[in-house]
Amino acid sequence: MAHKSTFVNLGFDTELSDLGWSTRAGHGYSTFPSFKSPPMTYSWSNIEVYAEEKQASCFTRSSQVPKKILKNVTGSVGPGEFLAIMGASGAGKTTLLNCLTFRNTGKLKILGERHLNGEAVNIDTLARLSAYVQQNDLFIPTLTVKEHLKFQALLRMDEIFSYDERMMRVSEVIQELGLIKCTDTIIGHAEAGIKGISGGERKRLAFASETLTNPSLIFCDEPTSGLDSFMAYNIIQVLKKIALTGKTVVCSIHQPSSDVFNLFDRILLMAEGRTAFLGPVSDALSFFSSRGLPCPSNYNPADFYIRTLATVPGEEAESKKKITDICDAFEASEASRLISATAKANSRNSNQKIQESDGSKIRNSPYKVSWFAQFKAVFWRSLISVIREPTVLKVKIIQTISIAVMVALIFHGHALGHGSIRNIQGGFLILLSNATFIHVYGVVSIISNEIPIFLREHRIGMYRTDIYFLSKTLADLPADFIFPFIFTLITYHAIGLNALVDRFFIACGIMILVTNAVTSFGKKLKRNVHSACDSIDVHWRILYSKQRFPAYLDWMRYLSWFMYGNEALSINQWVGVQFNDTACPDGVCIGEHILKDYDYDPDFYYRDVIGLCGLIVGFRVLAFFALLRKTYGKH
Repeated sequence: MAHKSTFVNLGFDTELSDLGWSTRAGHGYSTFPSFKSPPMTYSWSNIEVYAEEKQASCFTRSSQVPKKILKNVTGSVGPGEFLAIMGASGAGKTTLLNCLTFRNTGKLKILGERHLNGEAVNIDTLARLSAYVQQNDLFIPTLTVKEHLKFQALLRMDEIFSYDERMMRVSEVIQELGLIKCTDTIIGHAEAGIKGISGGERKRLAFASETLTNPSLIFCDEPTSGLDSFMAYNIIQVLKKIALTGKTVVCSIHQPSSDVFNLFDRILLMAEGRTAFLGPVSDALSFFSSRGLPCPSNYNPADFYIRTLATVPGEEAESKKKITDICDAFEASEASRLISATAKANSRNSNQKIQESDGSKIRNSPYKVSWFAQFKAVFWRSLISVIREPTVLKVKIIQTISIAVMVALIFHGHALGHGSIRNIQGGFLILLSNATFIHVYGVVSIISNEIPIFLREHRIGMYRTDIYFLSKTLADLPADFIFPFIFTLITYHAIGLNALVDRFFIACGIMILVTNAVTSFGKKLKRNVHSACDSIDVHWRILYSKQRFPAYLDWMRYLSWFMYGNEALSINQWVGVQFNDTACPDGVCIGEHILKDYDYDPDFYYRDVIGLCGLIVGFRVLAFFALLRKTYGKH
C-alpha cells in the first residue's frame, strides 16, 4: 500500500493514495512555476445569432425567415476586469453568454468572430483555458465538500502534479472560498430529502470546482440565482476578489441589488439583441443622462437600466423606439468605436499566443490524466455513492428481507407432493418478479439523476464515457450479487425447493444472472419509472407468449429474462426428482414429466444460462452506446 499523504492532518481521511495515486513530495501548488496561467483578453466582433431556419414543407409554401436574436454585438474584456452582462428578459444576455462559451448553441446559426489573446478561439481551446460556473449546481449529494473537490482535482489538474500538490490546491481553495466549516459535510440534495450544505455554500463550492485549475478566464451564468441578498452579495464579492488577482471574469446577472451592482468594474447592457451600453459602471450614468434619461437619486442604477431598456406591455411601439434610439446612440459614440478598435486589435495580436498552463503545446485529447487515473477516481466516487446512497440501498434491503420473509411464511409447511407442484412454480415467478421490480426501479432512478452530472463532467473533459459506464457497473456489482443471494437464501427451503446443496447454489446463481439482466435492462432504459413498468409488463407477457402470440412474434421470447429464468429454475428443481403421490400417473411423480407438462426441455438448461448471459451483455452494450450517443448530442 502506498504511503499516506502528508495532508492527513488537514482532515483528508479518505486516501486515494491507497488506490495507487502517487503521493510524492513536491512544491507548494501555488508557487509551482507551471501552475501560473497567462492573463487573458477575450473579444468578440460583429456577433449575429439567428434561430434555426425552418425549411419549407407540404404545409408551408416557403421557408420561414429565421429570427435574428443578436445583432452586431461587439465587445471585449481584459485581465483584472469584472464584466456583468445585464438586460431585461429576452434582451439576449443569455444567448450572448452561450455564444461566448460555445454552449447551448445547437439550434442557432452564429456569425462573427471570437478571439482569445489574439487567436481565434474554439470550444476545445476555451474549455481548456477557462472555467464556466453554470446556473444550476449539479453535485453527487452523498459526497462531502472535500471529497468532491478531491475528485475534481484528480481529474482536472494536469498529470505533472503529484497527489500532494493536488491536495494542497484543494486545501487552498477551501480556505479561499470560505468552505472550511463545511469541509466534512455532505453536499446533500433538498429535493431528495438529503440534508447538506446551504445554497450559498453550494454556489461557493461550484466556484471552488472551477477555480482549482487556476483559470485566467471565468464565466458565470446567473451566479446569484436562488440566493438571498446577503448570500448574493457574498458570491459576487468572491468573483470580485478573483478578478482582482488578474483574472478575467464575465457573468450574466438579472436585477442585482445596488450593493452587488457597485462591485462590477464594467457592465454590458443588452436590449432587443443589441448593445445598449458597454463600459465602466461610472460612465453608464452619464451616457443615459446625455440621452435625457437621468437615474433618480437614491435609486438602484441596475433597476433603472433594466426598466429603461425593457419593453413595457401596452407601450411596445414607444418602448422599442426608445431602445432603438439608445442603442443607435451608443453605436455612434466614441466609446463604441474604442471598443471596436480594441476587439480588432486583439484579433490581430500575434504576440500573445494561447498556451497551456505548463507551457507545452495544446494536446488533441481533452483529458488531463490517463485512462487508468480516470478510472481510479471515477470508480472511487462511484463506490462512495453506492455505499452512502440513503434511499435506494435502504429500500432494497428492506424490500428484499421483508418480501422474502413474507414469501417464506406463506409457503412454509408445504410438503413435496403433486399439489405443491403449482405452488413451487408460482414461487419461481415470485423470485423473478422480486428481482425485477426491486432492482430495475433503483437503477432507473439513480441513472436518471446522475446522467446530467455525467454529461456536464464529460463535456468539460474530465473523463471518458467508457470510464463512467465501467465504474458504475463495477460499483453496482456487489449489490447485484448479495441481494438475490439473500432473497433466495430466505425463501428457498420455505418454498420447498430441491434440498440438494448443489441445486441451492445453482438456483442462487440463476437468480444472480436474472438480477444482473434486470439491472442491465434498467441501464438500457434509463428514462423513467413509467416506461420501465410498461417494458416489464411486456417481459411478463412474453413468458407465456409461445402459444398466445403469433408465429412472427415468437422471437420476442428470447429477449425475456422471465422465460430463461423460469425455465432454468424449473429444470434445476425437477431434473432427477421422483416422489410418490396417488395424484400422479401410476402413483409416481417424475421430474422430467413435470417439466414436459410445463413445456420445458431439460436440454435447454445451458441455453437458458447462456441466454441470460447474452441479455446481460447485450443490454449493457446497448446502454453504453445509448449513453455514448447522448455525449454527441447538441449542448
